[in-house]
Amino acid sequence: MTPRIVQAEFLDSLPHDHPDAHKNRRDLRIINALMGNYRWFVRTLAARAVKGESILEVGAGTGELAIGLRRRGLQVDGLDAWPTPGFWPAGARWHRADLRTFAGFGAYDVIYGNLIFHQFTAAELAAVGARLQSHARLILACEPERSRTSQWLFRLVAPLMGANHVSRHDGRVSIAAGFQRDELPRLLGLAKEEWSWRCSSTLFGANRMIAWRRDRVGIPA
Repeated sequence: MTPRIVQAEFLDSLPHDHPDAHKNRRDLRIINALMGNYRWFVRTLAARAVKGESILEVGAGTGELAIGLRRRGLQVDGLDAWPTPGFWPAGARWHRADLRTFAGFGAYDVIYGNLIFHQFTAAELAAVGARLQSHARLILACEPERSRTSQWLFRLVAPLMGANHVSRHDGRVSIAAGFQRDELPRLLGLAKEEWSWRCSSTLFGANRMIAWRRDRVGIPA
């Protein structure tokens, strides 16, 4: 198995309103559409979330995915180091915080992240995982699949979609720091006696995790 290599991404060094950051967000919309990430979250949460549950998106970015889920009746809040998006719904909470130090996970039944967990080292993932498990019964993640095929696909697609230098660098770095098989739940420290999980890879370079707590009887798994 090729080892993970975690490196800093260019986007993290830019102000949220920098022109290159805006262009990167445009590129990420295309990447998410090609990978089918948003559609997967919509389908998975529709099947597994329970009405009235509190849901948190970590690394929510511009809030587009969370807002789309709220329109479908899910109670989704957002967490990100960036400021609250200008179009963020008045009834939703936005936590401007670092995922690694956020202390409010206990308020949420469902936690999900899209293209965020790969940014952290094994030690950071273990620390985050310990807090994620404090209350949540369901954890979802869609991350880059760490493989030569994923790198090849990205090198092919990036120029075709006009990706800027930030997106090209961060895409390569993200894939190198991505996951294979069930690495993510193991790195998060999900205990097998308490959690079950299902991990899958897609043809378009996604590694997806569904993890659920075993002791929540009668709740969709």
